[in-house]
Amino acid sequence: MSNNPRKRREALVYHAKPKPGKIEVKPTKKYATQRDLSLAYSPGVADPCLEIEKDKENAYKYTTKGNLVAVISNGTAVLGLGDIGPEASKPVMEGKGLLFKIFADIDVFDIEVDTKDVEKFIDTVKNIAPTFGGINLEDIKAPEAFEIEQRLKEELDIPVMHDDQHGTAIISAAALLNALEIAKKKIEKAKIVISGAGAAAVSCTKLYKAFGAKEENIVMLDSKGVIRKDRPNLSEQKSEFATSRKIDTLEEAMKNADVFVGLSIADIVSPKMLKSMAKRPIVFAMANPNPEIDYQLAMDTRKDIIMATGRSDYPNQVNNVLGFPFIFRGALDVRATKINEEMKMAAVKALAALAKEAVPEQVNVAYGETRLNFGADYIIPKPFDPRLIAKVPPAVAQAAMDSGVARQPITDWEKYEDELLERMGSDNKITRLLLNRAKLNPKRIVFAEADHLDVLKAAQIASDEGIAVPILLGRREVIKELMAEIDFTEDVKIIDPKSDEEEKHRKAYAQVYWKTRNRSGVTLYDAEKLMRERNYFAAMMVNEGDADGLLSGYSRAYPTVIKPMLELIGMARGINRVAATNIMNTSRGPLFISDTSINIDPPAKDLAKIAQMTAKTVKLFGIEPVVAMISYANFGSSDDPRATKVKDAVSYLHRMCPDLNVDGELQSDFALNKEMLQSKFPFSKLAGRKVNTLIYPNLDSANSTYKLIKELNDVDSIGPILMGMRKPAHILQLGASVEEIVNMTAVTVVDAQEKQKRAK
Repeated sequence: MSNNPRKRREALVYHAKPKPGKIEVKPTKKYATQRDLSLAYSPGVADPCLEIEKDKENAYKYTTKGNLVAVISNGTAVLGLGDIGPEASKPVMEGKGLLFKIFADIDVFDIEVDTKDVEKFIDTVKNIAPTFGGINLEDIKAPEAFEIEQRLKEELDIPVMHDDQHGTAIISAAALLNALEIAKKKIEKAKIVISGAGAAAVSCTKLYKAFGAKEENIVMLDSKGVIRKDRPNLSEQKSEFATSRKIDTLEEAMKNADVFVGLSIADIVSPKMLKSMAKRPIVFAMANPNPEIDYQLAMDTRKDIIMATGRSDYPNQVNNVLGFPFIFRGALDVRATKINEEMKMAAVKALAALAKEAVPEQVNVAYGETRLNFGADYIIPKPFDPRLIAKVPPAVAQAAMDSGVARQPITDWEKYEDELLERMGSDNKITRLLLNRAKLNPKRIVFAEADHLDVLKAAQIASDEGIAVPILLGRREVIKELMAEIDFTEDVKIIDPKSDEEEKHRKAYAQVYWKTRNRSGVTLYDAEKLMRERNYFAAMMVNEGDADGLLSGYSRAYPTVIKPMLELIGMARGINRVAATNIMNTSRGPLFISDTSINIDPPAKDLAKIAQMTAKTVKLFGIEPVVAMISYANFGSSDDPRATKVKDAVSYLHRMCPDLNVDGELQSDFALNKEMLQSKFPFSKLAGRKVNTLIYPNLDSANSTYKLIKELNDVDSIGPILMGMRKPAHILQLGASVEEIVNMTAVTVVDAQEKQKRAK
């Protein structure tokens, strides 16, 4: 919830447009013909119905049950909003469904139940349970949540988990095990303070005990202070963690404590309390949005601290998305009858172990790190870590099998891991990685057409989200009017290159430009005239260090915009031809397509150079390039010059870049279908590999392909990303959407980050 009217409006528009809500149901079978429909419904549907009647387990074989989870709430404890009712909880439940899908490819129906009566709620869930493979309980207030979960676990034969209780417990337990290891402390001896006594706090403490924490070393506090055995009218849950120590306050509890776990309210821990803790203290301040003690204050107070929060802008984020999607994935895949303690503990151990493994470059890139290493600032995996899907579900599945609750054991673990990795191609993870990386070190980006509404909206988002520091070029009065219209109130620099105010800059830029071009027929008068043009002015800003990068092209044709960029900024050292690539966020994962904007019909050697530049760009995103050189022919099947050009480019790449995974010439379907390629061309360097980069022989084919994919499949596209420029300058497609401009802003920032890094 935001107090900012514009942010509130944005949130409402996001949920309302272009269609209400965040999730939908899509058919998975063909439905084009009468035959298809007769199989989908009557009479064909009767046959699976009868098979399921014979054996209910066949529902997993013939329906979506095995990959369908119900996210169920009665709206009594929604986020920090409290008891707002079932209808008002629906956006949160839909959001949870979205996370299930994008992180673990699990389908969700959200169910909002209009009752606070425990028995009626339980009956409702039991009555609808045959539809689902699992039940995720959400935002139900304590103490009712404890009874509801316990009863449903006992009375249903499918996995049930209240994520508010167990999600934080599982993630924080993994972090705690690793933090204790780093601090060289044993959990059996650790003195632990728990601030908060709600569902999450109780579940966390129980799980810590399961890993060896001793009851006598635990002090839990609620809003009334320390929970002591001599306090009257304690609930069953609180009684379990009541202490015999004669203390009443958090300040007393913190003395010589090894661990503080906060699931309460902001700013209740003072520097004095922190100083009173034992050596190498572990502090998990997980109140959101503001922790129990400010992160920087805590770090300044104790240099030996190991700290985690619930926030993404600090190290060690305790984020439930590390747990629930993957726990349910493993449970569903073995048709587990429940999620038991063994499965939760297996998830904890898998997460803890993953943090100790070498971090893939994709994760380092996303977080702007040279190399993340296991230590005080990295005790749990990052939410963007692509290994989570292949590590946590198998551990959970194995625990289900070992504890006897799996109805369909896995026998081929290598095949299962491949299936898990294949599930993760359908989300826009690369976009999240890109935006996250840009936010780590935002740069000054010139928006050369800021007097256009969509460009200004994108600049506003970039500013709000901390992606970039916008510099707005255009007609000042128009920009001001548009800013007022969209409530763009941030203090940003506005420059009108044609105004009298900019005469000094124009003349200075003109002098620099003239000195570099005076032997190419450019006069000083010409240079001064050109500096009134926003693209020339923007390029000079970047050249002279007054900006870190620029974006243009929203309102003008690509060739007219790239001309001043090439003239003023020029190509990077060792580059004799620039090119462009587009990233397509397809259902099979990110797909890089080149050259989509620059080179009309490049010869073989230039085509090879385009492939090299694209491979370098792919690596910039932390992805190992697997490159197919596309043609209408396969491996010498045509002697036409258009095919042999591609063949010659491949030959050059094999000689000059032997370590690059590249091959061709190949038709697009063979390049993208791993099984077809393996079957027909097992000799290829790409055989058995998943191609993620396509290099087309000419501009016609590349540009048409990416636009066709984008429009027909509603695929997000990032680009065109201009490759080979000396400084960060990128050109938008004519009429780019606000989202596309925001993504290209992030690309420009990351480009600036990389060029700055190489210049050092």
